[in-house]
Amino acid sequence: MGTIVNVATVSVGALLGIVLGNRMPERTKETITSVLGLFTLVIGGLSVVSLTSEALTEAVGSAAMIVVLISLLVGALIGSALRIEDRLEQGATWLRGRFAGTGSEARFVDGLVTSTLVFCVGPLAFLGSISDGLGRGAEQLYVKAVLDGFAAMAFASTLGWGVLASAGAVAVIQGSLTAVGYFAGDVLTAAQVDALTAAGGVILLGLGLRLLNVKQIPVGDLLPALFLAPALVPLAALFQG
Repeated sequence: MGTIVNVATVSVGALLGIVLGNRMPERTKETITSVLGLFTLVIGGLSVVSLTSEALTEAVGSAAMIVVLISLLVGALIGSALRIEDRLEQGATWLRGRFAGTGSEARFVDGLVTSTLVFCVGPLAFLGSISDGLGRGAEQLYVKAVLDGFAAMAFASTLGWGVLASAGAVAVIQGSLTAVGYFAGDVLTAAQVDALTAAGGVILLGLGLRLLNVKQIPVGDLLPALFLAPALVPLAALFQG
């Protein structure tokens, strides 16, 4: 139920944002996007703090930062080689064909890519979905659903229909993680989750800079780091041992 509720709040929030967006002056829209960018930086910073968690420190000692750094660097190489950012944009461009007359292509792509990353890259998306799949309750996803609903409203007021399309990505990604939790049980240790959270925090920092128009970092190409960070923790632990 957690993902279902999350998809519903994103959809409703996006539709409200689209309706209200037409009545908002451009200056207000830009300010809202800037606030979201700043808040994304805050969320990213809080996630990066997981680098100093007790579980991760016990597992890899002082190598926690190296684990996350290597995962991001190698992830960037893999993501660039696979052209993940470009493929996300190509997929969004194809989807835009279903929404005739809703705005420019770039605006739709930004709405889909940006909101999908904000909604799906973070500790609540991962931990909440796994917890829901394990039968431990969906409270984390319910909290995330409320946050995402308001964020979707703000995003859609400036970025339009692409934000609504991101509800499908939330359904697929979080639904898949819930299935992993259901069929595979506890997949990752606490240290691995902390490493993933820290890597996701760095990606969110890049996304915040992108929203603030400081630097257009291709954050989509960094997504493989989310898989590499947990995988590197046992390797680093071996060297520590």
